[in-house]
Amino acid sequence: MNGHFAGTGKDVTAEDFEHGVQIIDQDKNFNDNLGAYLQLEGITRAGFNYHLISVFGSQSTGKSTLLNYLFGTHFGVMSEQERRQTTKGIWMSKNKKEGAKEEGRMAENILVMDVEGTDGRERGEDQDFERKSALFALATSEVLIVNIWEHQVGLYQGANMGLLKTVFEVNLQLFLKDAKSVPRSLLFFVIRDHLGTTPLSNLQNTLIQDLQRIWSGLSKPSGLEKSKIEDYFDFAFVALPHKILQPERFEQEVQKLGTRFRDGYKDPKRAGLVDEQEEPVLLPQYHRRIPADGFPMYARGIWEQIDSNKDLDLPTQQELLAQFRCDEISKEVLVPFDEAISPLEEQQNQAVAAGKPSVIPELGKLMTTARSVLLASFEVEASRYHKGVYKRKQTELEGKVDGRLKTLFQGQMTAAHKAGLNDFSEAVTQAVKTGQKKGGSYDFHKIVSTEKEKALSRFQAQAQASIVEKTPWSDYKQQLNLYRKEIDEVSSRLRQEEMRRLANRSERWVRAKLDESVGLEFNKLGSGRGGSGAPEHGQKPPTEKDLWDRIWNVFTETVSHAETRFTDRARSFDASPDEVEVGLWRLRRKSWAALRAKIDEEMMEGNLLLKLRENFEDKFRYDEEGVPRIWRPTDDIEGMYTRARESTLELIPLLSRFKLSRTSAPPPLDAWIGEAPSNVTPADEEDLPPIGGVDDDEAKTLEDEMTILSDAKAADLSTRFKKTADGVYVEAKRSAIGGVTQIPLYFYGLLLALGWNEIVAVLRNPVYFILLILLGVAGYVTWTLNLWGPIFRMSNAASAQGLEIFKEKLREFLESSETGRQAIGMSQKHGVGASIGLDTMNSNGTTKVKASAKDDEVDEI
Repeated sequence: MNGHFAGTGKDVTAEDFEHGVQIIDQDKNFNDNLGAYLQLEGITRAGFNYHLISVFGSQSTGKSTLLNYLFGTHFGVMSEQERRQTTKGIWMSKNKKEGAKEEGRMAENILVMDVEGTDGRERGEDQDFERKSALFALATSEVLIVNIWEHQVGLYQGANMGLLKTVFEVNLQLFLKDAKSVPRSLLFFVIRDHLGTTPLSNLQNTLIQDLQRIWSGLSKPSGLEKSKIEDYFDFAFVALPHKILQPERFEQEVQKLGTRFRDGYKDPKRAGLVDEQEEPVLLPQYHRRIPADGFPMYARGIWEQIDSNKDLDLPTQQELLAQFRCDEISKEVLVPFDEAISPLEEQQNQAVAAGKPSVIPELGKLMTTARSVLLASFEVEASRYHKGVYKRKQTELEGKVDGRLKTLFQGQMTAAHKAGLNDFSEAVTQAVKTGQKKGGSYDFHKIVSTEKEKALSRFQAQAQASIVEKTPWSDYKQQLNLYRKEIDEVSSRLRQEEMRRLANRSERWVRAKLDESVGLEFNKLGSGRGGSGAPEHGQKPPTEKDLWDRIWNVFTETVSHAETRFTDRARSFDASPDEVEVGLWRLRRKSWAALRAKIDEEMMEGNLLLKLRENFEDKFRYDEEGVPRIWRPTDDIEGMYTRARESTLELIPLLSRFKLSRTSAPPPLDAWIGEAPSNVTPADEEDLPPIGGVDDDEAKTLEDEMTILSDAKAADLSTRFKKTADGVYVEAKRSAIGGVTQIPLYFYGLLLALGWNEIVAVLRNPVYFILLILLGVAGYVTWTLNLWGPIFRMSNAASAQGLEIFKEKLREFLESSETGRQAIGMSQKHGVGASIGLDTMNSNGTTKVKASAKDDEVDEI
């Protein structure tokens, strides 16, 4: 569309300026009809009330598209399918943004120049027009928009820094000799396709540093040797999102950017206090102060001065030949270099992609050989051409080659770093496991020190084998320092893990010891005798009264022993005093948690009730010598029962609170555990259960922590125990009542007098005599084993059961037989009483009358 020379000839119409006017064509010809276009757009009579803005950047970077979105112009844009040059020469158009004036968002009479893109394939190495067009835009415009992709920031050629250096140098010599009289210009960098990964401030700093660097290298006129780029130019920066991937955001940000092209004033007092992303860019100090009607003549004079300047001429034919041949030679010598280096790069990339970076053997030797062969070949072939070009191309080739080799070297160092850390960690872990299998006698600090020296030596050897001599990037001191630092971090982590395992082993040992020792102390509650039988006055024996004292002593001694073992073992790890202090503090807290868990287990309702019953039975059923009691009706069962029960009941309040008998107060748990060390981390506290009276953020007090049984549970336990004790008491009473009654002595004399003949007959008869001896032996054994009582009770029970059966059979007979009914009738006739039937008889076969009458009736029947 704009490849032709629009608005040319003598008779031009408004249709010829539909898409603007081409000020300078691709053949460097200036358009005489520029004044006609300004007259048509109403700019000529605007005086100083107009502004000129230019866009500069590489070809196909969307410069025309940006201007069309910003100012509503109709500059031709690139075809996505053809990827060819669109803008040729320099074009100008007035701002056609609809509603810009009414809304007051943009200044009036904004003229926009679209400059042909740089680095295009159509012109190739012909940079003459690129330099001149860029210099023209820079000399005439108030604002020069530098359109650049985000990925071009930091590049020299990609960001057009080489071209800008030439333009700045000529511009300084031609137009900027006096900074005080020459208006300033604004270099407005628009960074396209900004992803947001790199902040805009970082990109801004990079661009400013690059501009300052090329300015310092300019060949400046006399008197301006110390000038700075800030003396002539201001800078502004803005980032735009991707137009294709984020079209809506792109349009929003462009619309926002358009609001900045308005008249404004920069107040030095407000510098740094306002958002520069909202400030106007059309400031008075940027205006060239050329009236609108004189602009065409001014622009022509600028172009003629630029076009005739020798500093912008093309290189000589000798330099061109040298450039061409050096480029060809570079391509040729890169072929064997690629054949040697590309497999190494591919091997390294595959290892990284697989997540297993590997060290390439003899990488330094391979890279040195390939680099030396390449530079030697290039020197042989290219040194015959123009020396300046040869040196420059040699430097460029070295930079390109060294960039690839540096990437390989850094990848090698990264692989050696990761592999070394992994090998170091595995070696230490394996050595520790081997030491544990041999009985646990290993020096962790010695293991770590030995493996650390091996790892550092191995890394240095790998780094030394990967360097390329006489290259600035073959210095691995920084990598070695970083590797040493991370080795120390891994060592610290491994030591912490070993300390944690040591702490876990200590905690398990304490838990096992407490399970045994504390369980033994609680088992003593089942024996209420304490070696002295049931107390006579209800006082608790020593084994019960000082229960908590003994448990606390066992607990503190066990933990103290564990702390000694922990401290001795931690010293072999080269642990710091702070780490040991934290470990001991954690061990004490974990040990208390283990003790409390064991106490809660022993104090479960079923276990405690069983121990109370055993305690009561030992006091009630055994005498002072520990011999089981055989109850007789004459024994004071009630008194013994009362004393044993009350003595056992006194255990419940004793067990309800963890108190020491000598102080009648809880043990000093808070002082024993101590305050948390100052270097405790949240990770050290996350697995610790809270302790009342120790942790300030807990609502529980030390008294609450020492409460084992609540009042409600203690009352319920007392009630249930009393019922159990009552059952034991009833059983004892039944045993005493069922015992054999005392037989009078005179009965034995009467029995001897009346049975003397039978006794003599038995003694004279061998069979009867042997039977008598057997009966005597059986009686003696029964008496020795205390079986007479059970035998008598069984006999009484059997006789009582037999009597019940007899009475039941008698009732059945009386109801079913005629004889029985007649007998009942006869007794009624004799006035015995009421009739006898199933409805008038009890379960024992008697009628529901007075006991004496019922007995008489049964006897009579």
